[in-house]
Amino acid sequence: MCAQGFNVESMLTPMLVGFGTGLSLIVAIGAQNAFVLRQGILRQHVLPVVLICGLTDALLETLGIAGIGFVIERAPLVLEIIRWAGVAFLLWYAWGAAKRAMHPGASLVADAGDGSGAAGSGAGSLKRTVLACLAITYLNPHVYLDTMVLMGSVGNAQGDPARWWFALGGALASIIWFAVLGYGARALTRFFATPRSWQILDWIIVVVMLVIAARLAFEGVGV
Repeated sequence: MCAQGFNVESMLTPMLVGFGTGLSLIVAIGAQNAFVLRQGILRQHVLPVVLICGLTDALLETLGIAGIGFVIERAPLVLEIIRWAGVAFLLWYAWGAAKRAMHPGASLVADAGDGSGAAGSGAGSLKRTVLACLAITYLNPHVYLDTMVLMGSVGNAQGDPARWWFALGGALASIIWFAVLGYGARALTRFFATPRSWQILDWIIVVVMLVIAARLAFEGVGV
């Protein structure tokens, strides 16, 4: 009876705490979520994008609980380099979205030419998408603070072996969220059948990217 109680309560409780904590950190609109949403609506390379985002969170959370978050928290120079690289990339991505928004009809044709839907896109398009996804994911110092430092701290407070069940819960939250966001976005495809709808989305993406870039540039990392 004791073993059974341990298996249920001691595993499920920290998993649920990890799931809830992880979900609360990634649901808020941000550069990564905006990118996944757009790829989902386009139905372009959704699986690799979801895997990169979800598995990256899972990896960083696990490293944080393993103690790497302690090192990251005390490496301001590394975070500073990531910070300004992230600012540069976000400004570049915002400029690309702004150009699409100013020419919505041409943007829609170009996106269709890249190969939306299950038919798949060319290797070049996949490469660009993966590189953009990696940049948005890894060039944001807040990703490391949220996953490795914050999740690592909360997870380690659970003690052994509960912290690893906490890590599993956080990993599941990330993978499920990005899968729902990427594949659930297909329900919006009909709404985004017109250039005007894409123009609105791209302007929203411009604002999101600029706001995050400004926060990184003027507010710093905030360790």
